[in-house]
Amino acid sequence: MKRVLSGLLLIVMAATLIVSCGGKGPAKGVEFIMNNGAEPQTLDPSKIQGVPEHKIYMALFEGLVGYDPKTSLATPGVAESWTVSPDGTQVTFKLRKTTWSDGVKITAQTVVDSWLRTLDPATASEYAYMAGMVVKGANEYNAGEAGKEAVQIRALDDYTFQVDLLGPMPYAVDMMAHYTFAILPMHVINAKGDDWIKVENIVGNGPFKLAEWKPQESLTVVPNEKYWDAKTVRLSKITFLPIDDNLTAYNKFKAGEVDWAHGIPLSLVDEIKLRPDYQVAPQVATYYYLFNMTRKPFTDIRVRKALTMALDMQELVDKVTKGGQLATSSMVPAMEGYTPAKGPAFNVEEARKLLAEAGFPDGKGFPKTPILYNTSDGHKIIAEWVQESWKKNLNIEVSLVNQEWKTFLDTRSNAHDFDIARAGWVGDYLDPNTFLDMFIIGSGNNDGLYANPEYDALVKKAGTMKAGPERMATLQAAEALLITKDQAVIPFYHYVEQDLIDTTKWDGWFANPLGVHDWKYIGPKN
Repeated sequence: MKRVLSGLLLIVMAATLIVSCGGKGPAKGVEFIMNNGAEPQTLDPSKIQGVPEHKIYMALFEGLVGYDPKTSLATPGVAESWTVSPDGTQVTFKLRKTTWSDGVKITAQTVVDSWLRTLDPATASEYAYMAGMVVKGANEYNAGEAGKEAVQIRALDDYTFQVDLLGPMPYAVDMMAHYTFAILPMHVINAKGDDWIKVENIVGNGPFKLAEWKPQESLTVVPNEKYWDAKTVRLSKITFLPIDDNLTAYNKFKAGEVDWAHGIPLSLVDEIKLRPDYQVAPQVATYYYLFNMTRKPFTDIRVRKALTMALDMQELVDKVTKGGQLATSSMVPAMEGYTPAKGPAFNVEEARKLLAEAGFPDGKGFPKTPILYNTSDGHKIIAEWVQESWKKNLNIEVSLVNQEWKTFLDTRSNAHDFDIARAGWVGDYLDPNTFLDMFIIGSGNNDGLYANPEYDALVKKAGTMKAGPERMATLQAAEALLITKDQAVIPFYHYVEQDLIDTTKWDGWFANPLGVHDWKYIGPKN
């Protein structure tokens, strides 16, 4: 992995963009088409869960801070500056004077009401736990143990917002670029209810506004003339296509019908690697499989370890994915100051021994288990490799079940109706905590229902510690529980971001650690 910066931005008063695209507003007639990989589950920032939705969110909305297009660290958004208390436990944001796309002004009270809406148990936000990990009183409110007055956020005046943290968290401001901390048009939500995200109702505060949404066909946004930094916006229209077949997207890209294809067809990786418009870069992200920790025989640690140790991840990245991914036994990628814990290595003999001890000698009696994955040629090819490896090394049979994106999220994340499921996690900010806090008891992203109070205690303890080696050692101890003592997941590899975009034609698109790309900087080369 390339060197990744830590979230030190919290100690400065404000941040400034390190790039300037020199934009003078939208270029007339400059349209941009991208394949977004799937039909968005929702446009409601409180309820979105995945990468396709995040890309659209970044066009329509902006939080207190955004992502620097090169480093992925926090940059000023609705907040033009911020200060941190000497003990690191309180952040005060100064908001710029700006409005929603319908002209209604955004104030510090808007921020308060937005965060409370996401945290409200009735909203059922999958990501509300993230705010609960950093904001004092947020977890208690979200869990229904206290009223909203317990959440330690406040509007000091119309343009000053303040938040109390659970500890001196070095990553907190970087974290607030995530949609968990979105600023929401509460005046529209209160008036329209669940219908607020319909084209005729929705308003935003991002660089673009929604113009058209044809489900299963396309979603189109156009520049938001009310956006505070509208002069930087360089595109006159962006169209998102929900194509989940990477080969179809690739063919459209080659035909000039798509300007940016996120992801590639694995079957053609050798051909695509030779293209000058193929962009590949290390990413702070992990591909892994989840066990449902409540279902037999996966309640047995020997079974989980046997299945893990029967997979040769180096073979996977060398012979199957072939895109430069890094085979791993760790959940957390290497980061500045952090050395990941290591899970068990590939060892067929030990895997067979553990499976026999669990009551399945030579695979006899092992139930035929379905592997759940979302529709994608890449996920299918990897699942077929897993299926073949487990048959060859353990003599067990598994079946493959694919579902389109929205159904997959409902099955895996909401209903927990699976035995083994594929998963991928791209860091939401540059700190190991972003890979670990989702496995605490009650987390909205704890899809495998992992439950270890010792693990929870370590992750929460790290949240109260100052930056430094002791904090990183605490997080490493938590990761070791997850992937060695308990083997709740099977890490496969750390991603590289794989995209097709011609950077000789398009400016403002940069490979970065989190793979997030702010739409307002993307435009034609001058």
